[in-house]
Amino acid sequence: MSNPLAAGSLTGKTALVTGSSRGIGADTLGYFAEAGASVVVNFRNKEARAQKIVDGIKANGGAAIAVGADLTDTDSVKAMFEAAKAEFGALDILVMNASGGMEAGLGADYAMRLNRDSQVNLLNTALPYLNDGARVVFVTSHQAHFIRTTPTMPEYVPVALSKRAGEDALRDMIPTLAERGIEFVVVSGDMIEGTITATLLERANPGAIEARREGAGKLYNVSEFAAEVALAAVEPVPSDNTRLVGDTSDFIAE
Repeated sequence: MSNPLAAGSLTGKTALVTGSSRGIGADTLGYFAEAGASVVVNFRNKEARAQKIVDGIKANGGAAIAVGADLTDTDSVKAMFEAAKAEFGALDILVMNASGGMEAGLGADYAMRLNRDSQVNLLNTALPYLNDGARVVFVTSHQAHFIRTTPTMPEYVPVALSKRAGEDALRDMIPTLAERGIEFVVVSGDMIEGTITATLLERANPGAIEARREGAGKLYNVSEFAAEVALAAVEPVPSDNTRLVGDTSDFIAE
């Protein structure tokens, strides 16, 4: 897919995308880099993959670094922002993309720790490293955004509830962000073809993604949804701070 951002439109800006060594995060960060931004590739344990992205960006004349950080580790998160500051200065764009909760063996409370507690800590920790007037983007799904009014697949419920709790906690911070002109927007989309979440859901409930595709008529792929996330970082923020991607007729009552 072609870059939705104009060439040079982010020259002089710096962006950090969590969970950007693959998938939506990687493609979003790639769009930023192509538009001229200096970028920080965040990874948890796939350093080689993150470094490959950095090398590709540099080969095309861009500026990038890879920084490992476990978002559930407060010290690790702070060190990530320190590394970004040392290389590029303060951030203009922070995309909160990394999430999870369907992984096995990490404890019953892992989804809430990652998708709510760690997201709140991430943004609080980021505040001193964000320029006034920066943009913060939180990436979520319709299944999570609308979980209080629209049921979702049983296998996804713990993740959906935790991501909605994280979204609500971050929205509570909007007045604090506004004091410095920092804008906040939520990007919500249906299940995305080719993501690890879709893969895990399909493994737990064979046929679930095909059923969702039939219900929605179309599911976005990774690059298509990443384009919407990238646009959310630069286009005017909707009045309700929410950018809904794709069809929502199954989630919003007529």
